[in-house]
Amino acid sequence: MAQDDPPDGWTPQERRMWEAYRVGEWCENVAEVRGSALRRLLISAPSPRPGCQARLRLRGAHITGESDLAEVTIAGSVRLDRCRFDGAVRLDNAHLGAALELNACTMPGLSLVGARVTLECGITACTVTGTVDLRSLTVGNRLSLNDTVVRPTHGEAALDAQSVEVGEDFWAAGLDCAGTVFLNNARIQDVLALRGTRISGDSGLQAPELTVGGGLFLDSGFSGTGQINFYGASIGGSVRLDDCRLDGPGAGAGTYALNLSCAEIGGDIWADHGLGVSGPAVIQDTSVRGSVVLKGARFDISSMPTADAALDASRLRVGGDIDCRDGFVAHGMVNLRDSRVGGSVLFEGAELTALGNRPALRGNGVETGGVLNLCDGFTAHGRISLINVTVRSRVCFDDAALDAPVGESALTFVGSSAATLTLRLREAPAGVVELRHSRIGVLRDTPAAWPSGLVLDGAVYDSLHPALPARVRLPWLARDPSGFVPQPYEQLAAAYQRQGQDADARAVLVAKHRSMRRTLSPPARLWSLLQDATVGYGYHPLRAVWLLLCLLTTGTALFSAWPPMAVGDGKVPPFQPTIYTLDLLLPLVDLGQERSYAPTDLAQWAAVALIGMGWLLATTVAAGASRVLRRA
Repeated sequence: MAQDDPPDGWTPQERRMWEAYRVGEWCENVAEVRGSALRRLLISAPSPRPGCQARLRLRGAHITGESDLAEVTIAGSVRLDRCRFDGAVRLDNAHLGAALELNACTMPGLSLVGARVTLECGITACTVTGTVDLRSLTVGNRLSLNDTVVRPTHGEAALDAQSVEVGEDFWAAGLDCAGTVFLNNARIQDVLALRGTRISGDSGLQAPELTVGGGLFLDSGFSGTGQINFYGASIGGSVRLDDCRLDGPGAGAGTYALNLSCAEIGGDIWADHGLGVSGPAVIQDTSVRGSVVLKGARFDISSMPTADAALDASRLRVGGDIDCRDGFVAHGMVNLRDSRVGGSVLFEGAELTALGNRPALRGNGVETGGVLNLCDGFTAHGRISLINVTVRSRVCFDDAALDAPVGESALTFVGSSAATLTLRLREAPAGVVELRHSRIGVLRDTPAAWPSGLVLDGAVYDSLHPALPARVRLPWLARDPSGFVPQPYEQLAAAYQRQGQDADARAVLVAKHRSMRRTLSPPARLWSLLQDATVGYGYHPLRAVWLLLCLLTTGTALFSAWPPMAVGDGKVPPFQPTIYTLDLLLPLVDLGQERSYAPTDLAQWAAVALIGMGWLLATTVAAGASRVLRRA
């Protein structure tokens, strides 16, 4: 037998395959080919016909027996179309110098462990009733599994592509896997596209430490049941999640639907519409150079009572915005704790629902360079927690609804800072709004939306809008559930003083002392009443003047009608009823009348009353003056 002749014992159909290989043409209408003959052809390949390129092109064949091509070296390309294999196709550690293409083939398994394909490797529209094992496969150009259906036996992986290396793109659009997909430590130079892919199984898609030079596409109808795990992944472009459905494995500690923790993303996380996640989504400690866009997304952990958050993006680093607008819905906590956002955090029109005793939104420690918008139809069923937040621009709650039970916290904006805080809510919250120890440039609100409980202790603001008079603004300060706290009164008075409204500032300070009166002991309360009536706690000094004139007029008239008797043996000054009354009213002042004359009968009791009123008046004036001087 010549070297280029087909081996003895081959069937006519196998001989046709041999000749088609030598000329590089498609071999069609071949009913049956032995797997051993296919191996012989590729290992002991005949030389091509003159002017032809040797390559295997086989269409519509039934390949019987084993198809073991492990460790073979194949110079030409291999293209099998609509072929049916009896045994699993094994190309472990094989070296293909050109391309490998399996199109619309049916096989009980496929193994390319450690294989090297110099050009493209395509496994498209195939049906595999076992595992597709691509571990450590190296592909020079594109790897494709488009529209392939993989149905492994129960408990086995559907696709195992751990440590695969692809020189260009990895496309698996329309891939349908009824089992786990492994992409651990895979290295893809350009794009990883799983558009319209369907993955089922408790373990879902496992791709920790994945490296993709371009974008990652889980869109266009992608669906996954089980855990979709991209922990520690490095994605050079964007992650697309449009029209994507993720259903986690159900209840249990540590379970999740999506895990993008500790990842590095060079573009955006983008879900402009159609993202639905049933189970926790975790994006902790991830860095996103662009924006996180989750418009219209739905996150739900209502079937997992032990889960902590529907969306956990704590310690997230975002160069652009976090955009959760246009009908974003979360049943379970949205956790943005300690995140750093270069742009804005946008929740316009979103609806957040707290589960258990967790808040609807936890943004403690967030820093954002733009605005924090929870407005324009935003609704929170549960607490909004914004502790130690730093917002360079505006925090907006305009037309927002904060739905919390009476007496429970609706908004906690504590220890935070913002250039502007707007609280023009859709309706007055039944819960408590806390602004303790916050620093606000401009605080905007409306009396119609003042909450039933408002905590302002330690809050500092430069101005209030609208600029309401003190008589309208004072009920705003009386809503603290813990009762009287002095600092909010001092702060409001300072705000009025900065605006040149001194009368309103004094009214607030007087109201502070009147409110404090209820906390005093009975004697101190009586003393407070005297200070209020006489000098308005030092903020209405003209009251003392008018009271002094009234007492002086009364005393002058009384002592003119019933003059006192002169006392002593020496010469006494002439009696002057006005000067005598002043001598009684002014303590520590001696005008010579009081010690020279002594009243009798009822005039004596009137003198005692004037002396007492003088001491009270002097003491309250001194106390009020001291208070004003301390403020100055």
